[in-house]
Amino acid sequence: MLATGKKFENRDRMLELGLVIGTMRRSQGMSQEQLAERAGISRSFLSMIEAPNMVTSFSVEVLFNIADALNIRPGDLLNTTLLETK
Repeated sequence: MLATGKKFENRDRMLELGLVIGTMRRSQGMSQEQLAERAGISRSFLSMIEAPNMVTSFSVEVLFNIADALNIRPGDLLNTTLLETK
């Protein structure tokens, strides 16, 4: 649930985004600590974002910071698909 009481309708998208971030990070040989430091967030927050079993929402600012730290465009994180779609 969001703070407004609305059901979190983009759960699967947020989970996949976290998986994409983790996959991109690992493909660049970066630890969570390294990416978190470069993105200006805590390692524990990055761990929550990447966790495949929990939904963690985060700001567009954080998305931009993570993309910059990975040297990719923010849209590339949003347009990458790892899961099969039905």
